[in-house]
Amino acid sequence: MNEKVLATLEYNKIIEKLAHHASSEIGRRFAEDLKPSVRAEEVQLWLDETEEAAAVIRIKGNVPLDGIYDVRSHAKRAQIGGTLSGVELVRIASTIFASRQIRQFIEDVRSEGQVTLRILPEKTAVIPVLTDLEHKIKRTVDENGRVLDSASDELRHIRHGMRSAESRIRSKLESLTRGQNAQKMLSDAIVTIRNDRYVIPVKQEYRSHYGGIVHDQSSSGQTLFVEPASVVNVNNELRELTVKEQYEVEKILRELTMETAEHAPALFTMTKMLSEIDFIFTKGKFARSMNATKPIINEEGYIHYIQARHPLLPADEAVPSDIVIGKDYTAIVITGPNTGGKTVTLKTTGLSVLMAQSGLFIPAEDGSETAIFQSVFADIGDEQSIEQNLSTFSSHMVNISSILKEVTHESLVLFDELGSGTDPQEGSALAISILDDVIGRGARIIATTHYPELKAYGYNRNNVINASVEFDVETLSPTYRLLIGIPGRSNAFEISKRIGLNSAIIERARNMISADSHEVDNMIAALDASRRQAEKDAQDARDYLRDTEKLHRELQKEVIAYHEQKEKLEEKARAGAAEIIEKAKSEAEEVMRDLRALRLAGGANVKEHELIDARKRLEGAIPEQKEKKPAIEPAKRLWKPGDEVKVISFGQKGSIIEKAADDEWIVQMGIIKMKVAESDMQFIKSEKKKEPKPIATIRGKGHHVSPELDLRGERYEDALNRVEKYLDDALLAGYHQVSIIHGKGTGALMKGVRGYLTKHRMVKNIRFGEAGEGGLGVTVAELK
Repeated sequence: MNEKVLATLEYNKIIEKLAHHASSEIGRRFAEDLKPSVRAEEVQLWLDETEEAAAVIRIKGNVPLDGIYDVRSHAKRAQIGGTLSGVELVRIASTIFASRQIRQFIEDVRSEGQVTLRILPEKTAVIPVLTDLEHKIKRTVDENGRVLDSASDELRHIRHGMRSAESRIRSKLESLTRGQNAQKMLSDAIVTIRNDRYVIPVKQEYRSHYGGIVHDQSSSGQTLFVEPASVVNVNNELRELTVKEQYEVEKILRELTMETAEHAPALFTMTKMLSEIDFIFTKGKFARSMNATKPIINEEGYIHYIQARHPLLPADEAVPSDIVIGKDYTAIVITGPNTGGKTVTLKTTGLSVLMAQSGLFIPAEDGSETAIFQSVFADIGDEQSIEQNLSTFSSHMVNISSILKEVTHESLVLFDELGSGTDPQEGSALAISILDDVIGRGARIIATTHYPELKAYGYNRNNVINASVEFDVETLSPTYRLLIGIPGRSNAFEISKRIGLNSAIIERARNMISADSHEVDNMIAALDASRRQAEKDAQDARDYLRDTEKLHRELQKEVIAYHEQKEKLEEKARAGAAEIIEKAKSEAEEVMRDLRALRLAGGANVKEHELIDARKRLEGAIPEQKEKKPAIEPAKRLWKPGDEVKVISFGQKGSIIEKAADDEWIVQMGIIKMKVAESDMQFIKSEKKKEPKPIATIRGKGHHVSPELDLRGERYEDALNRVEKYLDDALLAGYHQVSIIHGKGTGALMKGVRGYLTKHRMVKNIRFGEAGEGGLGVTVAELK
């Protein structure tokens, strides 16, 4: 793609925004090197990558891509015999850890099944596993690159000696700083370091008091930094231990570098794959930030952008427009006054094409389409060159001349203010001639101009259509909406009238305009008025439909709420009646006990048959509980998905979707899905469809049982109930082996089924299905 076009359309600014979303430096460099492709297969692959990344980001929010470094130079230096520093080794370990994180993350997302992934799992599968090297580095070097004491026994011993020596030195020197004459002889009561030796600041005149070695002095010469004689030997010991420590650290780093060198090829591969993965997610983040969508790539050479926005303008400022070219017409001529937004339309089209061919989503609505152009050309803006002594017109002609040498039928050409900068009559004629030449080659072209002569151009050519950018005369400002099919108007007279210019002057000016121009302007004005009215009517219809749908949803909610409240009240009434019944029974029993007690005590002459009669009278006083009797059908119906039914409690018609439980089905009523009992359904008619071929079953002991049980889509508790019943039937049928199909899904159903089978007394052994039996989605149980 021509570099000048990329600069003209400000493609570099898109790349800057894209690179800002990279998580690592290598991902950023990958983004900065991105250029549009002209190969359809490559563009489609890039867009598919972005689609997968955008889907993962939408579900998970963020991606674990922190801690990635470009470790290829470190691995290369290790290969040629160099010794890596602790910091370089830490970066290698961090990158290995990041690779494990992203590999596990992608695997988890894929296994959850919320989004279909193909490209990302393929890339993570290529990443080498270097966990052992990562752990060895982390056991040897801390996060700041310092070799740990535990890296070797020798280093631990050396550092223990160093800490002991330092402690003794500090103890002696601090005793000197706290001495009786310290305030007099020392410039400051501190212990410091000079030339890797511990010293104290002594005033010049008391130098001989402490003896030892002078390592430095202040700028004034009044303070000497002295290593007292009492600590010289211990400082020497510390120095020797320091040298030994450096040697041991170098030895440890050298050994670890040699091991790293063995994995250098794997580190090269790891870095490459991580940079590509980071770049893919960079594209996904960029798409989310712009609220962009994936364009559909077509091979017919047309563009159809739905509500496309300029990618570099803020979302709340950019005015969306529909841009269509390449089917019914191959050229759009946008006419109208300056500052109306014509140039924005050109750049929106050109940038969107470049973005799509770079594998980036475009700021447009879903369903937008674009073609793959082998070349994009643009002549936009004032390119006047003082150094070359070229005028604006000459500069444009130089650029257009170079464009015309390369244009083919697979090109997109964008001309801004074509023919401007010279005599209007000659400029418009030249513009028409250039347009004819480009259109004749079959290229797609969008041109802007303010020449009125080009308004008629779109009506006289088969492959050309006029367009304009809408202007609001009431507010005297452009709305920046592209109107395809309607040429632009200058609106000079209307604007002048609204700002107060004398009407007589305006009328004289109108009379100077030809009758043809008046007719054209009146036609354009009528078209514009008709368009506005059509848009208003369409918006009113959409508003009415939206209000109707909202009312419908609210009524459905109220119906559901009514029936829920009705059920709650009925349940409450039943509970109250049951409580009254129990209370009455208790009182009746208490009365019977009292009467029997009186009879036994001789206090009352009550016979047993009288007690029985009294009990019957008490039971007759108990309020009867009226139970709701289910609707009784003449015979048990075999319900099936697709049956049309009437839900009795709602009085609504619906269609059976699937079975929910033994006596319950999921029924679709309008936009609502509900669980309905069979007793609450009234059959209307069945769905007409071809009868499936019967599944072969194994006959045994009078039972007809399939050797397989399919639980996919079942709820956990219902599935286990079905397994329990199925095993009983299979045992009665004399099966020695059965297959339980539970699918993979989240794994919960699979674990529950396998756990139940393991504990079942009649299950001898279980295993996952072979490749031809369903793999991990099937458990095969061997029965006793």
